[in-house]
Amino acid sequence: MNRMKNTTDFEFLREFRCSCGRTHRTLVEDVIIENGAIGKLPELLARYRAGNVFLLADANTYQAAGEKVCEILTTADIPCTSYIYPTSPEPDEYAVGACMMHFSPGCDIIIAVGSGVINDISKIVSHISGKPYVIVATAPSMDGYASSTSSMTMDGLKISLPSTCPRAIVGDIDILKQAPTRMLQSGLGDMLAKYISICEWRISHIITGEYYCETIADMVRSALKKCTDHADGLLNREDEAVQAIFEGLIVGGVAMSYAGLSRPASGVEHYFSHIWDMRALEFGTKMDLHGIQCAVGTLIAARLYEQIQTVTPDREKALAYVKNFDLAHWNSRLREFLGKSAEAMITLEHKEHKYDPDLHAARLEIILDRWEEILAIIRQEVPSSQQIKQILCHIGAPTAAADIGIDPADLPMTFAATKDIRNKYVLSRLAWDLG
Repeated sequence: MNRMKNTTDFEFLREFRCSCGRTHRTLVEDVIIENGAIGKLPELLARYRAGNVFLLADANTYQAAGEKVCEILTTADIPCTSYIYPTSPEPDEYAVGACMMHFSPGCDIIIAVGSGVINDISKIVSHISGKPYVIVATAPSMDGYASSTSSMTMDGLKISLPSTCPRAIVGDIDILKQAPTRMLQSGLGDMLAKYISICEWRISHIITGEYYCETIADMVRSALKKCTDHADGLLNREDEAVQAIFEGLIVGGVAMSYAGLSRPASGVEHYFSHIWDMRALEFGTKMDLHGIQCAVGTLIAARLYEQIQTVTPDREKALAYVKNFDLAHWNSRLREFLGKSAEAMITLEHKEHKYDPDLHAARLEIILDRWEEILAIIRQEVPSSQQIKQILCHIGAPTAAADIGIDPADLPMTFAATKDIRNKYVLSRLAWDLG
């Protein structure tokens, strides 16, 4: 059992045999979270025997930390070439292509300076080039730092691409706490999403037999509690609050690596965000930071879970609903709502067959038989929508779709479309199964 080196008050195992029957692994070796952490970069690079750096940042993250990183490397006589995006890049194939065209193939290691998009691009470039990389975080804004996938847009569809975990994550509290307020709110918003993700993971385990690990789930729950316990200090940029959020986000990424899937950290609330992103790309509608959108999606999901607890499952109603479900009509609505990105979702159904009446009937029998257990999970995992709203209000974060420029009239279709994004059992699929 190899333990990560870190300077936090929690400790990860890089590899361990779990009571769930699986061996969990993460490729992250070092986590440094402290004031002045970037000063340890030369020591870190020496340990990796890396003497030639390729640095990736954008104009904002270079100003926030990249320039300081370059100064540290120069002082340590470590050669460094760089590519700085002139504006904040979009997470798409064009941004990856631009980086690869400026990439220095003679480097030993990639240092990414930034948060969500820069991190995702760097993970892909590391995967393609075979070069290890280190992320110097500039904001505690999302949970992808330690994950082994990159959230990207390809051909207009939000997808998770297999990529490479960072060798090390450097979180300098002095830098992180200077992040824009919206990014601090985004980080807590991405953590609040874990209420829904753990709930849906457990529900899917019951209904579809999907793999579930209580050890991983409990790790995420503990990190989430620490974040909410310190939420009061976030807007004051207190070290303890910023560190709690950043650690929680790292836990979310490690949990996904352990599980080998995104279940521990994302559910239907993330799919709200993905739908809004796709519509923004297709139609120019409003979009916000991923964690902000996830926070609003979490609050909407909590309200929907409150509604679903008032439902009494009806076998005949559900079977009749599915019998009369017109897939061609539904696909037409998807195309109208999402444009070209709907095509990949429609194609996915050809492989998945979630709308197959026989498969639905089998799921329905499980739901009917274990409905009380499902309700108990919802009550155990998801706080009241009022509690979630209070947390968001306390940190000044948006609490409604309209607050982030989303037309409330689009929410029913947004919710219905979330069931088609991935082969993952989430609340919208449970609602469809219930008719």
